[in-house]
Amino acid sequence: MKITWFGHSAFRVEFDNTVILIDPFLSGSPTFEGSVENATSGCTHVILTHGHDDHIGDTVDICKATGATLIAVYELAVHLHNQGVENFDPTNTGGAVYHPDFICTFVRADHSSSSDGVYLGNPCGIIIRPNKSQKPLYHMGDTDIFGDMALIARIHEPATGIVPIGDRFTMNPVTAAMACRNFFDFETVIPCHYGTFPLLVPDADPFVQAMGEDAGKVKVPFIGQTLNI
Repeated sequence: MKITWFGHSAFRVEFDNTVILIDPFLSGSPTFEGSVENATSGCTHVILTHGHDDHIGDTVDICKATGATLIAVYELAVHLHNQGVENFDPTNTGGAVYHPDFICTFVRADHSSSSDGVYLGNPCGIIIRPNKSQKPLYHMGDTDIFGDMALIARIHEPATGIVPIGDRFTMNPVTAAMACRNFFDFETVIPCHYGTFPLLVPDADPFVQAMGEDAGKVKVPFIGQTLNI
């Protein structure tokens, strides 16, 4: 599995014949580098954790240009369909959608979800479970720590965690590290949702420090870097 970070919560995930873009906040992001065309080349799916503009990002344009299938909570999927997304596969918390190379399950996140005053359904984290040998990936979305993360870990057994650490709108570095260490047995942890705006924690150093003995599991990519997991 190849995972590329584009800044904020935007990731490109590649395996088998699938190219997934998660929360593709690209052209409007102050930290994104490179071209949107290159970042989105070959995209087969866009998966959104929730409906804030810094997560919807370029979804409509990407789906129009590539024909990618949008996977999102029902209200958000219909909202973006009305803006021009043709292929969409709606779901909701606890439910799964099945695609040729993977299963995607939406799980709880403690946050909100709207755009320009329009309510856009539940915020979620996402579990991506490839059908072949790769282990499950958990993108937490925007969330606080919550005790039922233990159930997510028990049910889905994710090996890689993408974890928001930026404070103010999500967990801070200490609570994010607490969530990773107390609830999960991650092999790889990738921090996100920091350094994008002045209100957020500027770098991942406090998170790595808070991970203590598990700091070796943390991979802090530079923007545009691809990790092979």
